[in-house]
Amino acid sequence: MMKMLLKVPQKLLKTTHYMELGSYQHWPVLIPQRIRLYTYEQIPPFLKENPYITGGYRAHLPSKLCLKSIFILSNETVNIWSHLLGFLLFFSLGVNDISTVLPASGANREDYVIYATGIFCFQVCMLCSVGYHLFSCHCSEKTSRRWLSLDYAGISVGILGCYVPGIFYAFYCDTFWRQVYLMIVLSLILAVFCAQVHPHYLSNDWKRIRTAIFCCVAGVSVVPACHWVCLTGGFTTDVVKLFLPRVMIMYLIAGSAFLFYVTKIPERYFPGQLNYLGASHQLWHVLVVLMFYWWHQTAVYIMRFRHSEPCPSQSWSS
Repeated sequence: MMKMLLKVPQKLLKTTHYMELGSYQHWPVLIPQRIRLYTYEQIPPFLKENPYITGGYRAHLPSKLCLKSIFILSNETVNIWSHLLGFLLFFSLGVNDISTVLPASGANREDYVIYATGIFCFQVCMLCSVGYHLFSCHCSEKTSRRWLSLDYAGISVGILGCYVPGIFYAFYCDTFWRQVYLMIVLSLILAVFCAQVHPHYLSNDWKRIRTAIFCCVAGVSVVPACHWVCLTGGFTTDVVKLFLPRVMIMYLIAGSAFLFYVTKIPERYFPGQLNYLGASHQLWHVLVVLMFYWWHQTAVYIMRFRHSEPCPSQSWSS
């Protein structure tokens, strides 16, 4: 075998990816530009997140092959492309908003800042997710963990992108409460970023703590929503009737996405059958894109309403 390897040109040895294939554990095979897929039992411990996804894993890859793996079918293909296409969607929406939607709606400087912030946060969330799912298979656990940390940071930024336009237009006529809630949200996001610095934050021991943190950051939105309903005069007012259903739909989409993420349904009931398509994390990805898109459209809707319905002479009483 060593004689066979010595006959291989040295240039080929440097440019090909070395791997072991099949059941021949002592049979080294050189395959140019090919990437092996592993089973759950074969991957490194830091990649073992979902035992119900039994195969289709990429592992032990350098950065160059991680990038090339975007074009092969693995159990991360849908996760990568769903948010890569999501990034392109929100990028195109941002261009359309700035060039067409906002000028046609009579937007002022504040509107442009709010929309730029929201759409930029969505794009950052999408790209961070793409980066993690693309490079999680890196041969270095440290590199994989760094991308995971960036993915969590992207989720926080995406949540911020939902909060900013929601709070701004909900409390459009009440500067005091608008500033209070925006400061609270920024403080929460900064607190999450600080928590990620903790050395145990990415460990499996902190898995429930991480989930609880994100639940709290997202769940706090119920407080300004209820306050907004009270300030506007209750459920019978026109503005509440108009926009509360859209808020509830957003909560429904977010809750459904989180339910899939936590319970690992449906692959929990069909282990090994949904390795490539239909797994919970893929559903989570699609629903996150749908939620961001729905909230973007809702923000456009409420902005137009705010410009067509001027604030009363006295802002709402706190």
